[in-house]
Amino acid sequence: MNRRSFLHNTLAATAAGITTSAFAASPLKVAVMIPQSGPAGLFGPSAKACANMAAAALNARGGILGRQVDLLFGDAGLAPAESAQTALKLWKGQRAEAFIGMHDSAVRGALVGLFKGQVPYFYTPVYEGGECARGTYVKGETPQQQLERVIPWLVTERKPTKWYLIGNDYVWGRNTNAAAKGYIEKTGAKVVGDEYLPFTVDNFDASVARIRDSGADAVLVSLVGGSSVTFNKAFASFGLADKALRLGTLIEENTLAGIGLSNARNLYASSGYFANLDTPAAKAFAADYAKYQGANAPTLNGLAESTYEGLLMLEALAKKAGSLEVAKMDAVSEGTSYSGPRGTVTIQNRHVEQDIHVAEVTDKGFRVVKTFAKIGAGQSCKV
Repeated sequence: MNRRSFLHNTLAATAAGITTSAFAASPLKVAVMIPQSGPAGLFGPSAKACANMAAAALNARGGILGRQVDLLFGDAGLAPAESAQTALKLWKGQRAEAFIGMHDSAVRGALVGLFKGQVPYFYTPVYEGGECARGTYVKGETPQQQLERVIPWLVTERKPTKWYLIGNDYVWGRNTNAAAKGYIEKTGAKVVGDEYLPFTVDNFDASVARIRDSGADAVLVSLVGGSSVTFNKAFASFGLADKALRLGTLIEENTLAGIGLSNARNLYASSGYFANLDTPAAKAFAADYAKYQGANAPTLNGLAESTYEGLLMLEALAKKAGSLEVAKMDAVSEGTSYSGPRGTVTIQNRHVEQDIHVAEVTDKGFRVVKTFAKIGAGQSCKV
């Protein structure tokens, strides 16, 4: 795949001769719910940029079902009830006909309860698994995708025998670590510690001391954003970076920048996307992102890129169904594929099969050291 196949006209729709006559039908309003405030607000600018790029690319090739895509943005960094009110206004007030969501699981639960399968909803970030609501399509990586193959590979490569699991005290951290325990035990290694902390914790010295005293030579980090940054800095300050490897499933470019390369020795990350992936599609996307955003571009990262992929999923399903009706999209979702920055992605059980990459942090940032091709999400939603 090359740039021309999906991004060639991102910046030149008008010059390419796209006129208003190409969009005789009314615009298709798509609501994009991303964190524009709160702890995850740092992902908002890059996610918005990726959504706008996707809309430009879609419109340059004719829109969705012949309708120009018109994005509406809502703040999903608020509490779940407030985020749901924002979504309701976009849905009923501004007539959004589809939703893209890059936000936490608590907000997802509120939106699923609000929509009740009446409007297509594409949920894009890393998440804990288990979402099978009608009309909800999940792009994000699950613990099964990020860990089932990765942990045995790391054990083979680095020979850790004692793992310590640390996460935030909510559904994603707990479910990720619960899945990891089984994968670790199958390798013959042991879990010597497992703890969960509120998002409000800003000092991890006691936790790091427990890790040190446990004798762990591997740590699974299921912490989010600022918590991950603070923990990893503390971990390095205790001199543990050279003594134990770390594996994170939500350590992307923004988080790594906060941690600092000097604090990231022996740190690995598992993800469906890194900004420096060395594939034609990923390189084309990164180049266009830099061109589109200019010198002050927000850091490109996997969470932001997933927002772009959510719009590609919408396009692929709408085209195959010939409709935006949930019943029709659900009926054709199984096996629907599209090609984007991550390569070819296929919908299975309203989740996706995708490549999973393991990156090690070097003095230049992430370096992909292993790729597992076409890994299923491990979900069993009935379509």
